[in-house]
Amino acid sequence: MAQLKAARVADVPTLDVVAPGLVVAEADASAAIAAARGPGGRFSVVGHRGKGMNALASADRRLQEVRENTVRSFNDAARFPVDYVEFDVQVTKDGCPIIFHDNFIYTEEDGKISQKRVTDLQLEDFVQYGPLNEQGKIGKPLLRKMKDGRMLNWNVQSEDALCTLQEAFEKVNPRLGFNVELKFDDNLEYEEEKLTRILQAILKVIFEYAKDRPILFSSFQPDAAQLMRKLQSKYPVYFLTNGGTEIYTDVRRNSLEEAIKLCLGSGLQGIVSEARGIFRHPAAIPKIKEANLSLLTYGTLNNVPEAVYMQHLMGVNGVIVDLVPEITEAVSELIALPEPDSEVENLSSNQAAKGAATPNFSQREISFLLRLIPELVQ
Repeated sequence: MAQLKAARVADVPTLDVVAPGLVVAEADASAAIAAARGPGGRFSVVGHRGKGMNALASADRRLQEVRENTVRSFNDAARFPVDYVEFDVQVTKDGCPIIFHDNFIYTEEDGKISQKRVTDLQLEDFVQYGPLNEQGKIGKPLLRKMKDGRMLNWNVQSEDALCTLQEAFEKVNPRLGFNVELKFDDNLEYEEEKLTRILQAILKVIFEYAKDRPILFSSFQPDAAQLMRKLQSKYPVYFLTNGGTEIYTDVRRNSLEEAIKLCLGSGLQGIVSEARGIFRHPAAIPKIKEANLSLLTYGTLNNVPEAVYMQHLMGVNGVIVDLVPEITEAVSELIALPEPDSEVENLSSNQAAKGAATPNFSQREISFLLRLIPELVQ
């Protein structure tokens, strides 16, 4: 068994009229949900923004290895046993879905720092930032603003150009599923008409280019998640939540209980929670299972193999991670699916879900718990 080392991540950056004929007729999404849980129902590992997000202030050089949310990062992740890559989609002013996490894009021109809202840019302006694909051409330098207000040069070891959603479908390994996060600014209010226009632009690209690639949608914006479920039923929609680790004016975002209620009321198929929310409120897991919802998690704890293993034991379906090589290796070595048990197969789904959420710990598993506790306390 490989030696397990707790990985630390510092300075995590804060992981927008229906067109005729574009609404998908009601369809059974059960196959897509099963795919989201991993082939054979196995525990899934999802690459965060590709092979991992860029944490520029971190001392861990692995978090500045390849530019996040790029074709190169997605294909680098595909070299490891991940089922999906997660990425953030916004729509430019001229209606093109692009892949970028932050609400604002920063550059330096003539010694002065300038910022522009990503969704206020035309596509031709967006692609001029950062490295360019065209030989001999240099794009505008990219800066990133930290939570504490510092502005850092957004430099990584392996560069790639910013990309559109269409380019991701055309250039990324077709075996990889896409976890498309519908990205919106928490500080803005969105009318349904605007939300619809944005989501339809995203759906137009997906319907044209997805082919057989597994897709799942997720969003912190409750109205966007609900509307995406109304606009189509081919692909599952998950609600993203901090799981009570942060408080918002919209109460739907403030607890796992509210997330379950939103999913059941809107026909959503899963929840993506901050991992700390799951560890703080483990009793929510059997409730999520009883509601027949899939459960994924994200957050810096998912870069700690022991924390990932514990979530597997608790009944979580998969984790979104930054340290893709290390976590996929740990999962491959530590998590082996048991042979099917005929008695278990005869249980109802609710009973099986309850059993999965309350495992009997072996001595080996207890030792993992003891090693995990100090990480959780910190």
